[in-house]
Amino acid sequence: MKWTNEFDFLKGPRARWKELIFSIEVLFQYIKGFRNLHFIGPCITIFGSARFDSEHSYYQTTEKLARELSKLGFAIMTGGGPGIMEAANKGASQVGGVSLGCNIELPFEQHANPYLDKFVTIRYFSVRKELLRKYSSGFVVMPGGLGTLDEFFEVITLIQTGKINHFPVVVMGLEYHEKLMAYFESLIKEETVSPGDFDYILFTDDIQMAINHIQTKSEKRVPSRQNPNQPLWILGERRIYKKR
Repeated sequence: MKWTNEFDFLKGPRARWKELIFSIEVLFQYIKGFRNLHFIGPCITIFGSARFDSEHSYYQTTEKLARELSKLGFAIMTGGGPGIMEAANKGASQVGGVSLGCNIELPFEQHANPYLDKFVTIRYFSVRKELLRKYSSGFVVMPGGLGTLDEFFEVITLIQTGKINHFPVVVMGLEYHEKLMAYFESLIKEETVSPGDFDYILFTDDIQMAINHIQTKSEKRVPSRQNPNQPLWILGERRIYKKR
C-alpha cells in the first residue's frame, strides 16, 4: 500500500536512492495540494472527531458554526470524513458555501462525506498539515482525539514562535476541554509560556463569540489570500465558486 512508504521512511536511515525517491514523492504531493487548493479563497479549517453522529450536540454545533462562517464568505475545509468533518461540510453546503476536504491516506479507508465540492487526498501527514495551514485563515477545534490535538498544538507552536501570525484559533466545547484549559493555565503559572502566546486562541461554547474572534483576528491575514491570477487548465487548476 502507498501508506507503507511513510512507515518505512520513519524507521530510520535508508539507502540514498530510497531517500531521493521519497523526497520526489513528497514534492509531487505538495504540487498536488498547491494545484488543488490555490484558488479556494479565504478558508476556515474545522477539526474534530469522526465518531460523533448527527444526533450529537457537537455535530449540530459544528453544522451551525460552519453555516454562519460560510455566510461571511469563508470556504470551509475539513478532513473530508464523517462526524465533525461531515457536519462542517454539511453546514457550508446548506447555505451554498464552498465545502472542501483534505484527507490523508491511512491503512484503513476513510470514505468522503457527501457534502464536498472539492476533495484532495494527501499521502503524507507532514504535507497535509502544511497545506491546511497555508490555505487557512483560521482554525476551529471541535472535540476530538489525538489527530485533532496534533493539529491544534502544531498551530499554536507556530503562532508562539512567529512562523504564522494573524491566525485565529477557536476551541469549542468548554466542558470537553476543561482539563486542557487547566493545563494551559499551569504552563503560564510555571512561566514556560507567556500569557500573550494564547492571545489568538479562544475557548468558548458561544458561536457568535467564535465568529467575532475569527473575523477580528483574521482581518490582517485575509487580504494576503486574495489571488488575482487566473487558473491554468494545463496545470489542472480551477476556481471554485459558491453555489448561491
